[in-house]
Amino acid sequence: MNKIVYPLAKDTISNNDIDELVKWLSSYPRLTKGELTPRFEEAWAKYIGTKYAVFCNSGSSANLLMAYVAKHQTPRNLKVVVPSVGWVTTISPFMQFGFDPIMVGADPKTYGIDLDDLEAACVEHDPATVIFVQVLGVPHDAERLTALSKKYNFTLLEDGCAALGAAYANGKKVGTVGKMASFSFYFGHQLATIEGGMVNTDCYETYQLLLMLRSHGWGKDLDESSYENLVSENDVDDFHKPFTFFVPGFNVRATDLQAFIGIGQVQKAEWVSDARNRNHKRYAENMKGHFKFQDWGTNKVVSISFGLLAESKAQRTKIVKLLQVAGVETRIFSAGNLGKHPFWKNEYGEFSHPVSDEIHECGFFLPNNPELGEADIDRICDLIKCVL
Repeated sequence: MNKIVYPLAKDTISNNDIDELVKWLSSYPRLTKGELTPRFEEAWAKYIGTKYAVFCNSGSSANLLMAYVAKHQTPRNLKVVVPSVGWVTTISPFMQFGFDPIMVGADPKTYGIDLDDLEAACVEHDPATVIFVQVLGVPHDAERLTALSKKYNFTLLEDGCAALGAAYANGKKVGTVGKMASFSFYFGHQLATIEGGMVNTDCYETYQLLLMLRSHGWGKDLDESSYENLVSENDVDDFHKPFTFFVPGFNVRATDLQAFIGIGQVQKAEWVSDARNRNHKRYAENMKGHFKFQDWGTNKVVSISFGLLAESKAQRTKIVKLLQVAGVETRIFSAGNLGKHPFWKNEYGEFSHPVSDEIHECGFFLPNNPELGEADIDRICDLIKCVL
């Protein structure tokens, strides 16, 4: 097996971050969720531009929490529109909670949900919930998504797990479009906390519910006024109060150890996003006119990898072999078309859509991280152009 020279993912937790962590650990602090978790949440909410944020153990759990809140807060029906291009845990929580998912195709520009398909699904099915993905850090059409949510009265959820730091031309960051937005701090993403996820929202009631759902369903994480109101409404005596469960919750908490790392990650978030944006645009300059890739217009794309579409499956195979020999790590574009995976086909039958299928058959990833320079990207691109 050839040595990997350019890995797809590199850890954003630097040696300096580890040194700072060691210093903190030497003070023998509390490692489970404590005072650092709300500090990280506050810093992340401020960075994204929302009022609230709730830290949990993964981006997948963030989607799980969003799906459960949607079920609790949107009782009109359990129909939900889901994307065909994204990640399995964008969809699976809705399946697990008894929703009726309606899959739609991918937009030919951003690869987010096709908004014409979405509107057709709204007319035919009247879904109460829609979840979309900010695919690979390319911001989707926020204006039309918002207009459709108002026109058809659905709750809009935003999966920004692979889009940390991406922003619209007006400066608003990804994570401010839906009623709730999820993020992932997994290894290789724009920022990392070993494992970890976040849900952002501007809705106070949603925020309070998320806090309870994250930790067993108890109210101990609520502000004092909200907690006392719940206690008085449910006639709870003082002795039982700390261990009273108000909603059927989970345990998807992260730790203060992860929150310590996260606080440091937020401090370098702009540097990371600028570097990934610069690299992404360098790839685009090299590949324009040779291969298809996403169109972000005047928005700020912040990707974890650069996605390309070969002209055919055969050409992709040829490119992958060249990359492997040269030590350039690659893989399929995200998960391809999720409607072709067994978890979906076995329940609802295979889903097909021209753009989604092309991404599935022809898409592949190229490395993008802040350590890459222009010469590195040019070298990778020149290698790929050999197949032309």
